Amino acid sequence: METKTFKVPAIHCGHCVHTIKMELSDLAGVERVEADQNSQMVTVAWSAPADWEKIRATLVEINYPPEGLITLN
Repeated sequence: METKTFKVPAIHCGHCVHTIKMELSDLAGVERVEADQNSQMVTVAWSAPADWEKIRATLVEINYPPEGLITLN
């Protein structure tokens, strides 16, 4: 399993958090999604067939692009 934590500056409310969790959780292989409105941080844990590029592309598609990676595991 891989895990990444990153900032999403477009998070402004609980609806933003809910949307990110729902959209990423729908990707095959995504095992855990945590998002925090106050810190604008998101943590995603996944295994194949999910990969970082699919996760990043989904975030960009739903208008919540990641700013930068904090941790790489």
